[in-house]
Amino acid sequence: MTIHQSINVGGLNFEWDLEQGKFLFEGRDSILFWTASAMRMFFDTIEEIAGEDATGVVMETTGYRQGVVVGEYFSGMDNVDIAGAAERIANTYASAGWGLAQIHNLDEENATLEVHLKNSWEYKINVAQNKKKGGLFLPAHYAGIFTKLFGRNIWYKVEQYQIEGFEESIIRYFPSDETIEENIHRLARLNEARQIRQLENLVEEKTVELKMLVKEISSPIIPVLEGIVVVPLLGTYDEERADELMIKTLQNLPKYKAEYLVLDLTGLNNNFTQQAASLIEKLGATARMIGTETVLVGISPKMSMVITESGIDISGFNCFQTLQHGIHFALAQKGRSIL
Repeated sequence: MTIHQSINVGGLNFEWDLEQGKFLFEGRDSILFWTASAMRMFFDTIEEIAGEDATGVVMETTGYRQGVVVGEYFSGMDNVDIAGAAERIANTYASAGWGLAQIHNLDEENATLEVHLKNSWEYKINVAQNKKKGGLFLPAHYAGIFTKLFGRNIWYKVEQYQIEGFEESIIRYFPSDETIEENIHRLARLNEARQIRQLENLVEEKTVELKMLVKEISSPIIPVLEGIVVVPLLGTYDEERADELMIKTLQNLPKYKAEYLVLDLTGLNNNFTQQAASLIEKLGATARMIGTETVLVGISPKMSMVITESGIDISGFNCFQTLQHGIHFALAQKGRSIL
């Protein structure tokens, strides 16, 4: 078996050294992969792990940076101008199985050109992946090549992709301030924005859940004895929460055949405002209209000052210092007592 062999195709040298397990292209270590299977699996795996957006940036960045390496190699050749280098690159890539690349409308003064790609390896992989749009590796790759050949930053715009049903892909190149670094930062900002949106959605969901939970546990109605219910007021009552308390209490008073509603204000010591005082007056007056008398318990000196300053009249309510006193009073009015 021949362990070392070389051939020349289109002026380019290919060598195999089976003893060392090497494949050389133009004297440099190279490797061969099956396009539609092994390379497709490689691309699929990257996209599966990184996601479609990140994969696009990875392939674009890698293609561009590899193009810079190729551009450096060909721009270092003696007696080779940009047009000559472009022709050699196209021949080299055709020999290496990269597909047919043709350079059109090359304008060295303005650093513009078009690259027409047909049956490239990226196109074949995209076909195997059932993609509807072409990849970014090769378009960015030629941008890297011509950035080095022209000595100025070159970017690209894909006019059409072969995978979209055209005979070939056409990419236009031109001087630009856009760089792959900006695209990487753009992806980072996109990911940050996406994460922020996810957090905002999560916060919104949890806020809704919390509001529902607050409604469930806020100011529960406790039937302590026949005809007597206790409603402990807790925390701060904004307009929404106050309305919820009014509706919930008034709907349940008839259910428990409540003759006395004992409002325990102990939990409002640090959150008692004029709005809370107004709520108590309104709730007591409304309860009286459906035949339920209101008893207030747990009024602190601070609450008394707020009530006085607000001008709200609670003289129609019986007030007691503790919940126990309030319940004893309500029972006494019914001719009963706790022994």
